[in-house]
Amino acid sequence: MRSGAKTAVIGGVFLVFAGGVGYGAYNVYNGMSGGGTDAETKSATSEVKTGPLSAAEIDQASKDFLTKWAQGGDAAAVAQLTNDPTGATPVIGAYRTEAHVTDAVITPGPAVGAKVPFTVKAKVELDGASKPWTYTSELTVVRGLSTGRPLVSWAPSVIHPKLTKTTRLETAKASVPPIKAVDRNGVELTKEKYPSLGSLLDQLRERYGKEAGGSAGVELMLKSDADPDATTGSGSTSADESLLTLSKGKEGTLKTTLDATVQAAAETSVKKYSEASVAAVKPSTGEILAVANNRKDGFNAAMLGKQAPGSTMKIVTAAMLLEKDLIGATRTAECPKNAIYMGRTFKNLDDFSIDGRPFSQSFARSCNTAFIKLIDDVGDDGALPKEAAEVFGIGLDNWKTGVASFDGSIPSSSGGEAAAQYIGQGTVQMNVLNMASVTATAKNGTFKQPVVVAPSLDDREIATAARSLPSGVAQQLRSMMRLTATSGTGATAMAGLGGDKGAKTGSAEVDGQETSNSWFTGYHDDIAAAAVVEAGGHGGDAAGPVVAAVLAAG
Repeated sequence: MRSGAKTAVIGGVFLVFAGGVGYGAYNVYNGMSGGGTDAETKSATSEVKTGPLSAAEIDQASKDFLTKWAQGGDAAAVAQLTNDPTGATPVIGAYRTEAHVTDAVITPGPAVGAKVPFTVKAKVELDGASKPWTYTSELTVVRGLSTGRPLVSWAPSVIHPKLTKTTRLETAKASVPPIKAVDRNGVELTKEKYPSLGSLLDQLRERYGKEAGGSAGVELMLKSDADPDATTGSGSTSADESLLTLSKGKEGTLKTTLDATVQAAAETSVKKYSEASVAAVKPSTGEILAVANNRKDGFNAAMLGKQAPGSTMKIVTAAMLLEKDLIGATRTAECPKNAIYMGRTFKNLDDFSIDGRPFSQSFARSCNTAFIKLIDDVGDDGALPKEAAEVFGIGLDNWKTGVASFDGSIPSSSGGEAAAQYIGQGTVQMNVLNMASVTATAKNGTFKQPVVVAPSLDDREIATAARSLPSGVAQQLRSMMRLTATSGTGATAMAGLGGDKGAKTGSAEVDGQETSNSWFTGYHDDIAAAAVVEAGGHGGDAAGPVVAAVLAAG
C-alpha cells in the first residue's frame, strides 16, 4: 500500500483512503474537506440541526458509512448510518452472505456537493473459486428529518450501481448455462462488440440457455425478482445479468436472426445522436436483423418504447383510406394549409398547401390536412385501429419475438383524438420495431411477426394478421412510399440507395418539448428499418440518415 494512506482493517475487509486521488490522506481520514472539530460533533448530537449540510458533515457521514461497511460487521449497525435502516440492512448483509465478497478496498473520491463517488476493488470467493471485482458507485448525504443528523440517503445502488429494489447480488452456480449467441451467418454476438444487445443477450441466455446445450459455472449475478417480460425502474429488462465469472461453464450455441453487418451499422448510426433507436426486419420473413439504442438510461426503446410515431403512421392510415376507396395514388386530393375537425385545428409544416395534385404528392410531402379532410368520409372512429390490427398486426398484444417486446397500441378514441391518430399523434404508441414491421408489411403485402430466434426453438406460437393487403392497395401504397424516397421528404436521406426503395418521414410533437421527435421508416429490397431520434426535428434530418445507413448495410 502506498505510503501515507489511511486504512481500516477488520476481518480481511478494509477501507483505504489513498493520498493519490487529488487530496491529502490525512484530510481524507479526518474529514474529506478539511475535517470537523469535536465541538461540531457534539453540537450535532446535542441538538437537531437544520439547513444545508456543511462540507465537514458530508465528509464525516460518508467516511463513517464507508468505514463501517468495509469493516464487514453488523449490517444493522451500518444501516443506522442511512436514512432507511430497515431497507438498507438486508442489502448490506447480503453483500457478504449472498454475493460472497470476502475483502474489498474502497477508495472515495472528492465530494461533489453532497455526492461522494467511490471505487470498490473487491474479491468474490465461493467453493474455492475466486475472482477480483472492481466497480464504482456513489452515495449522497442528506440531513435526517427527525434527528438532523447527516445520513447516507439510502438506495440499493449505493452498494452497487445496478442494484434496485427488485434486484439482488448472488454468487452461486448459475441457474442457466452461458450461451454463445451467433447471428444468422454464425458470427458471434457479444456485448463488448455490440453494446446495444446487452439486455437482449441476457434475456436470450435466461430463456434459451438450457436448450442451447451448455453447462453452468459459478458466477456473480445481478438477479431479478421481477417478471422476466417486465422492465425495471431503471429502464432495463428484468433478465438476470452476469457481473463476474468465477469459474466458467460450457457455452451452448444459440442462433439468432440478427445480421452482424446490419447490427454493426445500426450501432454506429445511433451513436451520432443522443436518445436514438433503430430496428431492422426482413419483410419476407419477419426476422429481426438489427436492434440498436443510444440512450442514457440503457432502455431498449427499440423494442419496448411507447411513443407517438408522427407521420410514419400515415402508412397505416393511407392503407385504410385506400381500402375504403376514399383515395387513390393518382386521384386528386385536397391539401389546404389547415383543417378543423371537432374543434381541433390541424396544420401542415410551415403552412404549406398543395392544389390540384394527386394524393401521392400529399403522402410524399406529408400533408396532414389531406388525411384529416377525409375523416368525415370514413365515418368510423374505430376504422384505423381495426386496420392496424387486422392487416399490420399492431395492437393485438400477442407478439412473441423471443424476448420482451411491445407490439404497439392504437386504442379506441373519438372526435379530435381519433383524428390525431390519423397522423400518428394523440394516443398512438409505437416503437421503431413496430414501425419497421409496418413498413415490412407494406413492402411484403402480408404481416410477418418479428422474431429474433426461430419459433421452432421453443414451439412458441407467433402472431398472424387476419388478412393481407389487397394487391392493388399494396401496389399503390408502395408507389407512394417510393415517391417519398425519390422526390418527397425522404429523398435526401435515401439518395444513396438504388434498387427498390420506399420511405415515410415523421415529426412527432411531444408535450413540454420544444423540438419534435424525428421519425423515419423505409425499405430497400428485402430489408425494412425505422428509427427515432428524440428532439431530432424533421424526420429526414436526423432519423433518416440512421435508417439509410442500416438499409445500405443490408
